[in-house]
Amino acid sequence: MTAGVDRVAAQAAGMDADRLEALVAHLDHAYLSTGKLPHMQLLLSRDEQTILSVAKGQARASGEALQADALYRIASMTKPVTSVAFMMLAEAGKVALDTPVADVIPEFADLRVGRGNRAKPARAMLMIDLLRHTSGLTYGLQHQTPIDARYRKLGLDEFQQPRTSDQFVADLATLPLEFSPGERWNYSVSTDVLGVVVERLMGADLESVFRERIFEPLGMTDTTFMLPDDKAHRMTDAWKLTGKGGLSIADLGARSGWRRKGRFLSGGGGLVSSLADYHRFARMLLRGGELDGVRLLAAETVAQMRSNQLPGGGDLASMSSAMFSEADYQGVGFGLGFAMNLEKQEFYWGGVFSTYFWIDPVERLIGLFATQHLPSSTYPVRAELRAGVRDALLRRNG
Repeated sequence: MTAGVDRVAAQAAGMDADRLEALVAHLDHAYLSTGKLPHMQLLLSRDEQTILSVAKGQARASGEALQADALYRIASMTKPVTSVAFMMLAEAGKVALDTPVADVIPEFADLRVGRGNRAKPARAMLMIDLLRHTSGLTYGLQHQTPIDARYRKLGLDEFQQPRTSDQFVADLATLPLEFSPGERWNYSVSTDVLGVVVERLMGADLESVFRERIFEPLGMTDTTFMLPDDKAHRMTDAWKLTGKGGLSIADLGARSGWRRKGRFLSGGGGLVSSLADYHRFARMLLRGGELDGVRLLAAETVAQMRSNQLPGGGDLASMSSAMFSEADYQGVGFGLGFAMNLEKQEFYWGGVFSTYFWIDPVERLIGLFATQHLPSSTYPVRAELRAGVRDALLRRNG
């Protein structure tokens, strides 16, 4: 186990240290001691000062204790990174939110809607549709329609594709959309397509773009699409839920599939990272696009990204056709890369291996949680985290 609650920092930040310790104890008792989760790491900061840092449990089935520098498959927490990269290009005038996707990906010029694959969409798919998941694309994991069944058959959800990015969009273009762009919200491979847009606009692969434009400027030294050999010892095992409620290994850290460079770099789910690295990314967002004197985005752009962009100002409950996503639905909007609580203004996202982050710009809070458990929807850890942290607030900003 590493660290815990910094009681001095908690008092200075206006937070109840006893309640934070009680939250950690609850998570330990409810999930680690019962064997429901293999491990957990939690980092909480207010005004960018770390208040809580905990790493507990078993990093690998071979028994190693989880360390604070552990590396995780962050899955869909890759999506905000890809969205930031796109918005940097939008600020540079290389693309706009209302640019038709087919202008950059001509393979999408003749998309159709519905099972019969005959009807034309009511309007063209726009870049904003990729950012907010109103594109009409889907995930095979939704398990709802014959279209998502075809995604599963082609393996279009896989983080490490045997295809190149060009082959990925070419195969995707052979399938019909679930609905016309803008009509509904459906969690999907939209951000993978957005990653291909970034690659084509930059003339470079996502690894290079992210490293040069985001990771190196922010000092994110542990975030990558491929796990380097000299860091393999820090990679956790990943577990999955079995039919009997137990756990089995999904991906071994020592022999992880992320140690091989894929032909397709998934902008929707391909990154490995540490909580320390992602905290720097979150601090940049909290600060309105800047960190340590390095500005990636204008404050106005970040404000737009974390504002509800759903048509008509709706929420996911009124617009969603998704069976699965990394968010709740009632009172939840979606911006340009994140979900947000429409009442409390928190914005957040998570990954299918059960990593999660949230940012409260009013209270200037950042919360990060990591474990490696498939699927992420099994337990209500995220809601318990947000509620526990909110209950620990003594002094409220604003």
